Amino acid sequence: MKRNILALSLTLAGMGLACAADPATIDWAKIKPTELLLFYPGQSSYEWLRSDGHKGAARQVSRGDACVTCHDDKDVEKDMGNKIVVGGPLEPTPIKGKSGYKEVTVQAAFDAKNMYLRYQWKTDNPYPGTEHQYLRYDGHEWKVWGFPKLDKVVQDGAQPGIYEDRMSVMIDDGKVAGFGKQGCWLTCHDGERDMPKQFTKDEVAANALLTAIKKSDVRKYLPDTRGDPKDWKTGKTVEEINALKADGKFVDLIQWRAHRSNPVSMADDGYVLEWRLSDAGKDVFGGNADGKTHAPKFMWDAKKMGFKSITADSQARKGNLFLVKEENAVPFDPNAGWKEGDLIPDYIVSRQDASGSAADNNAMANWSNGKWTVVLVRPLGLTNADDKTLTAGGVYNVGFAVHDDNITTRGHQVSFVKTLGLGAKQKVDIQAVKLP
Repeated sequence: MKRNILALSLTLAGMGLACAADPATIDWAKIKPTELLLFYPGQSSYEWLRSDGHKGAARQVSRGDACVTCHDDKDVEKDMGNKIVVGGPLEPTPIKGKSGYKEVTVQAAFDAKNMYLRYQWKTDNPYPGTEHQYLRYDGHEWKVWGFPKLDKVVQDGAQPGIYEDRMSVMIDDGKVAGFGKQGCWLTCHDGERDMPKQFTKDEVAANALLTAIKKSDVRKYLPDTRGDPKDWKTGKTVEEINALKADGKFVDLIQWRAHRSNPVSMADDGYVLEWRLSDAGKDVFGGNADGKTHAPKFMWDAKKMGFKSITADSQARKGNLFLVKEENAVPFDPNAGWKEGDLIPDYIVSRQDASGSAADNNAMANWSNGKWTVVLVRPLGLTNADDKTLTAGGVYNVGFAVHDDNITTRGHQVSFVKTLGLGAKQKVDIQAVKLP
């Protein structure tokens, strides 16, 4: 699979979304790259870092010392990732063949309108992870088929491991206490999906905060949103959390997704506060299953694709199997002669439906010779209540994560927190270059 960045840039221009600088014409060879080492963290949660399991470092962490005070060498980070990924106290369900670390190259630029972040990394698999879960017809009804590798149904062999590749960045403008020292570990907690003491449905149903915000599980959150920062059940009131948000005490979370955003040259926009939340408006992707019947809402347009569905052994699975509302999707026909084993994507993607603050980010990408190259385009000067406002001369705390190899949740590689400057006068880890 190879996506042409120039073609995608022209597509954006045709939609009236041209950038001040055309990302396809930026001379990245003239912009100094920053080499980052992202390592596999397993279940090293906020709570674990403050426990005796952290080899005597709990006191330093609890008083707010930076992670890099002790872990300031890439070889050390490689060793940590390689040790954790193969199994042990921090990884109870190791994934065969999973890499312990990723070497990621980051370059940054900005102009009067946008910041441009360019990422490159080699994937674990010898192909791009552009597939995501499907809806499969079993002869009677449609059910989800394909799950991330950490799920028990995949480990037991009941389901295939299918999940999209993903590149994420968290951004803090200095307003989140501790993020500049300990980065995304402030958001990763016991009780969350695939973490120690994972929530139960009964616990979630009995939780006042999660009930108030209408959530059915536990995901990333910031310590300030809990009465006890180490106990997800002790949520503060909605009013208290709204006050934190109004004060800017949240982190931006931008995710480029190889299946659910890349087909329409976007990256989704969210933030972390009391939960991992989407920005206001409508996301670039949505579920394709009818809430009542579980049947698909859309199927492929056979006139454009040559098929309305595929099967597990279809050669088409080696291509770009996206379901894009404005390009190759038509309403589902329940009387189209469906057979057992037919597959239709479980998500539908749409640029035209994406709206509001959730639709701020564009992105262009291609996969070639085993490596992803992704260019994220983030507008400067946003004033939305759920966005960090990026400005020329500003300095930001950032944390990066890569998911590939058909996995999600903790199955990523992550960076320690770095500093990003947009033409900043002070020394930073990643310096964005001002474009003409």
